[in-house]
Amino acid sequence: MICLLIAPFYFLKLWKRGNWREGFGQRFGKYDSRLKQRLTNRHVIWMHAVSVGEVNVCTQLIKELEPRIPNLKIVVSTTTTTGMQVLRKKVPQHIEKIYYPIDRSRYVKRAMAVIHPEAFLLIESEIWPNFLWQIINRRIPLFLVNARFSEKSFRGYRRYAFLFRKIFEGFSGVGVQRKEDIPQLKQLGFREDSLCVVGNLKFDASPISEQRKLDVPGMLKQLGVASNAHVIVAGSTHAGEEALMAEIYNHLKKEFPDLFLIMVPRHFERGKEVGGQLQQKGLRFIYRNQVTAKTRYAQDELDCLLVNTTGELKLFYEVATVIFVGKSMMAKGGQRPIEPGEFAKAMVFGPHMENFPGITEAFVKNEAAVQVNDEKELEEALADLLRNPEKRMRIGKNSARVVSQNQGAVARTIDMIVRHLKVSGKDMYFPPSADSDN
Repeated sequence: MICLLIAPFYFLKLWKRGNWREGFGQRFGKYDSRLKQRLTNRHVIWMHAVSVGEVNVCTQLIKELEPRIPNLKIVVSTTTTTGMQVLRKKVPQHIEKIYYPIDRSRYVKRAMAVIHPEAFLLIESEIWPNFLWQIINRRIPLFLVNARFSEKSFRGYRRYAFLFRKIFEGFSGVGVQRKEDIPQLKQLGFREDSLCVVGNLKFDASPISEQRKLDVPGMLKQLGVASNAHVIVAGSTHAGEEALMAEIYNHLKKEFPDLFLIMVPRHFERGKEVGGQLQQKGLRFIYRNQVTAKTRYAQDELDCLLVNTTGELKLFYEVATVIFVGKSMMAKGGQRPIEPGEFAKAMVFGPHMENFPGITEAFVKNEAAVQVNDEKELEEALADLLRNPEKRMRIGKNSARVVSQNQGAVARTIDMIVRHLKVSGKDMYFPPSADSDN
């Protein structure tokens, strides 16, 4: 019934995001015979990463998990086409990548018949009842990592406890971000012995040391941006924020003539829509996918680079003078501020960071970010940081310190998973040690 009710919204979202035909059959549990052959006689762990943020966490889990459990085949599923693009870019070729089946029993059973997982890892908290019931009824160890429930979703799950409580009781291990979250999770039905405080995995995701595949400073030079220019990067923006940032840019440009704006919408398929808004505000811009090796602009010919590609935001953060973290002004929830912190950059975000309460608190409390209440404060905060290099440096150093002090959650999560697999009798994963008597 739930599946039928949400189906129109699900397919509308697919259509809006584009590329929906690719892998469409997989959403109904139809995986090709070649996948089944590659999984035959293998010990399979299935990981589910909803979209881009969870995929970044997933890459770190895989790096830590594979050396610990050598007799293993990993399958990673995602829900969004954007998530699949990032999976293909960041996850090794030998890892199987699929779309998650629609939560209807026949499609879930069809998927299970192909994949036969011996453990399932759910990253964060996209709870689909039919799928999880299949996992629990088959006595497959079930893990929730980087567990996070917003206040809204908490109220919803508590309201429908008759449907979800037994599902939550079925989890073998739950990686909790903060000890303060434990009472809330217990109210939902998670067993106390399944809860393990590990920290927030997103502090570990996608380290800076990963190989660069894009020369951003070189690209900016092609676009006529001086190496010492003031650069604002507006990252993961949502509807309304692009027009707002364009207005702020026009105001600040009068004081900072060399100012350049890099706009990175959260959903790249909105590129054309955002481009129209920038045009209305009088900004001269170029799309990221139009920049080639032959592209050349003189200084002050462009105001903005509009990034309509995926998986490159962090590389643009690295060249920022100051960063605006999107989905925090016009939309609720926010985007994670960890990447700007990794690069020791001064950042500003709005009042709506509900999806990252612990992370937001850590940055604000340690003077590692500036949080504003409205559009006027946002412009004032950006102007203040552009004027004060010492303040930018101090906030940037504090943000890097916050990230460093909170790392290590991935290793603690893998410890939890390995411990529960051994207790549950999944010894086939673990070869005998060299000093074993057997």
